[in-house]
Amino acid sequence: MARRPLPRILSSGSAQIARSREIARTAADSATDVLQPLITVSRGLRKLAATARAKWAATPKERRGPTLLLVAACVLVVALVPYGPLLALVTLMGAAAWKGRERPVVKTGPDDAEIARLKGLYEALVPYFSVPDDPAPLFTHGGDWSGAFGEYAFDEDGRPTRLRIAYPPYFTDGEPAARARVEQLLHAKSGRGREYHFDWDQEGNRLVMSVLSALPTTIAAQRFVTVPGETVLGFTDEDAVQRTVPVVAADGTEDAPAVVWRTGPRSAEPHLLAVGQPGSGTTSLLRSIALQALPHGDVLIVEGGGTGEYACLTGRDGVLAVECGLSGALASLEWAAHETERRLIAANRARQAGHPAPEDTRRPLWILLDRPGVLGHLAAADGRPDPQELLQVPLRHGRAAQVTVVVAEQFDSTDTLSETVRSHTRARIVLGPASAEQIEAVLGVAPHTTPTLHVPAGRGYARLGTGPVLRLQVPATPDPYDDATSEAHRQAVLALLPERRTAADTVAVETAGFESGGLEPGGLESAGFETTTLKTVPVSAVTAAEAVPASTPDPAPAPTPAPPRHEPDVAPLTPVAPVARYEGEPAPRLTADPGPAPRHAPVAAEG
Repeated sequence: MARRPLPRILSSGSAQIARSREIARTAADSATDVLQPLITVSRGLRKLAATARAKWAATPKERRGPTLLLVAACVLVVALVPYGPLLALVTLMGAAAWKGRERPVVKTGPDDAEIARLKGLYEALVPYFSVPDDPAPLFTHGGDWSGAFGEYAFDEDGRPTRLRIAYPPYFTDGEPAARARVEQLLHAKSGRGREYHFDWDQEGNRLVMSVLSALPTTIAAQRFVTVPGETVLGFTDEDAVQRTVPVVAADGTEDAPAVVWRTGPRSAEPHLLAVGQPGSGTTSLLRSIALQALPHGDVLIVEGGGTGEYACLTGRDGVLAVECGLSGALASLEWAAHETERRLIAANRARQAGHPAPEDTRRPLWILLDRPGVLGHLAAADGRPDPQELLQVPLRHGRAAQVTVVVAEQFDSTDTLSETVRSHTRARIVLGPASAEQIEAVLGVAPHTTPTLHVPAGRGYARLGTGPVLRLQVPATPDPYDDATSEAHRQAVLALLPERRTAADTVAVETAGFESGGLEPGGLESAGFETTTLKTVPVSAVTAAEAVPASTPDPAPAPTPAPPRHEPDVAPLTPVAPVARYEGEPAPRLTADPGPAPRHAPVAAEG
């Protein structure tokens, strides 16, 4: 059967459409050329109107009236001058033509410098993304870079800020070592000193490299909008978390993405470990946690460095003790272990009896231990147990007993951390400059960003349990007693500190000692002994038969108020009750006198 030819209108339709498009394009170009002066004047008038509107918005309200009067006077003068309106119109058109002559430059592609940088990146990636047996390699020496780089962006200095790379399917993107080599190469070729984020799409064989903006450092310590059991560790990127917290920064109030750590009986990460370099901000992190924990719980602080960074918390309501010496640290941690056991027993008995847990077992207890490696070294030199051994009970059973342990250590002393601390602190934080290997050793996985060498204090990474690695910026919480602290930060921290306890609230251990044993106030310090201030039981609640040993701090205060000290039913403490310890020597024996010694009498002490 013979094939019939197509109709003429169908065979020549495409040619007619092409000629119509060419005629329309030619007409549009001719109209543009003819109307170019009008387009230029219109663009200039629009720019002049925008400038006048901006000037009017920037004029203060008290000056707008005189400005309107001046403009009206000028218009009246121009209207009264011969040929004034015509000259004004000509002047306006001339200014509009001069203003609108500059056309906005539309960048349609990379310039020569950017093309050279993209070619350099393409050539550097050839050994990593090509094999000799590939019949159609995507990366070849001297090849076309546009097929591999689908999206790119540059900053003012010509360095890439975003780059999307397509790589062949046979690349071993499932191996961390292979990905690390490519990330290190892109970091070095794109420019050092910036933090890059690498997003590997293993299903689509795509790699997106982007430059991360610096986290804000203008957020200081303040009351965050959280519920009891939640602690704001710091702030991170907007797309990293789903929760934001309203904060007051230097430039006003804003909603910042926060890294919230949840503690309590239902927490999967009840304890935290923070590691960093000296001056990286681990102490500020512990100070921030303490300020957030005090409104809802009690805090016990053990400082191994002995630099007095927590002196502002001494004697505050809710702060059980701030220990800097070895003897006080051992006594405090031993009391914390006994307190954890007591809470477990009390809660278990109440549960078996069908009653709710006692109130004193539900109040959170925070144990903040800063630099335990120093205390461990001193304990080993003195033949005493390592303070970390006393953390076994709070770490293992703290979640059920509402006890939370936070440990901060430096990188050069991480080998001194016990296995119990390592295995039970599932929430991890790394602060300060650190290599990818150091971060991976602490967090368990390597970060998806490239750490920089110079970071501000409080900058690092956080990982809660098995979650992702998040960038972190700790809120500025410096020591208010430090002379280098700014006035704004000092007032912010002082506003969060609780009121100091009075003498009627707690009974000092030393006071009980000199009243029962004949010592004067300050006698222990003058004799060369070290004293520890702990939250003690009222004197009326302690009898001579139930006196606490010298190495164990007193338990939590009784729920009922204590009667006055002068009542006859108050049983005096035995001479061994004061927590008085001498570094390297046993506690001295104190012989009770028949009556209290005069205030001016010399201090009698042995040893």
